Amino acid sequence: MAVITISRQFGAGGKTLGKMIADKLGYTFADDDIIQMVAEMANVSPHWVESVEKEAGGKLSRIISSMVSKRLVDRILKSDSGYLDEKLYLDYLVVIIAQIAEEGNVVIIGRGSQYILRGHPDAIHVLLINDFDNRVKFMQENYDLTHSKAVQVVNAEDRRRVNLYRKLGKTDYDDPSLYHMVLHTGRIHLPDAAGCICNLIHT
Repeated sequence: MAVITISRQFGAGGKTLGKMIADKLGYTFADDDIIQMVAEMANVSPHWVESVEKEAGGKLSRIISSMVSKRLVDRILKSDSGYLDEKLYLDYLVVIIAQIAEEGNVVIIGRGSQYILRGHPDAIHVLLINDFDNRVKFMQENYDLTHSKAVQVVNAEDRRRVNLYRKLGKTDYDDPSLYHMVLHTGRIHLPDAAGCICNLIHT
């Protein structure tokens, strides 16, 4: 009933690697479906959850949290009118990731899961890193982006990652001591990385 969390610098191949591992082990792959689970628990639309995730610490979430633009809230929320802001999002996230881990045999991508499940006895925590230029190249090759767009996306996601962890009160997210394994995906091919992580499960 193992749980694998994959934290990553954006563009280091975390989602691609996570799917490889889930396929090899027959595990559940938990990424975008976490958005759907938060949406259902908070009684809001998945698009609203995505907005809170992407704008964590940014202007939009500050506007929504202070209810300055009520019409914007009404337009995005489902008709039965739930509510979600950054604080509630993080609360739901902790509950949902804990529930997913309880079921076991799952690969969880990001979202602070290495902290939320830090004391979980069956959790294996992995960190993926890579050089900025390599991460930009990965996004170009795997998501059909121009170089300038890939640079923009990687920079934006790096900022979002910092903001999310700041909301969790964490600054040591790239500290190797938090993880069972740290992999530089510019120096190891993703299939080989998947093999290393799967071997951890079987030892």
